[in-house]
Amino acid sequence: MQGMPVTLSIQTQKGGAIMDDIAQRCIAIIAKAKNIPTDTITLDTSFEALNIDSLDKINISFEVEEAFDIAIPDDSLGSLKTVGDVVRGVEQLVAAKAASGSATTTTS
Repeated sequence: MQGMPVTLSIQTQKGGAIMDDIAQRCIAIIAKAKNIPTDTITLDTSFEALNIDSLDKINISFEVEEAFDIAIPDDSLGSLKTVGDVVRGVEQLVAAKAASGSATTTTS
């Protein structure tokens, strides 16, 4: 018997915040870049606490761009202060890409 397809949203309770797939993937990228365990990073963790400098931000941005197939504006890197800033930025860029992609494929 075949069942109906089910779409699951991956969410994890961490640091008092519900984290979705984008957050988990961003945290994994940051943890890998700094060689630290993912469970030590929350959305509120500052780049300063993680010892992330400007070169780290560039390298992390390249990894995030590749992982999500987005382009992060270079001038936005300076405003990133926390892991949550990265996640919110990625969410906005992914949503904008999805909106523009659906707008260009819709024909009448």
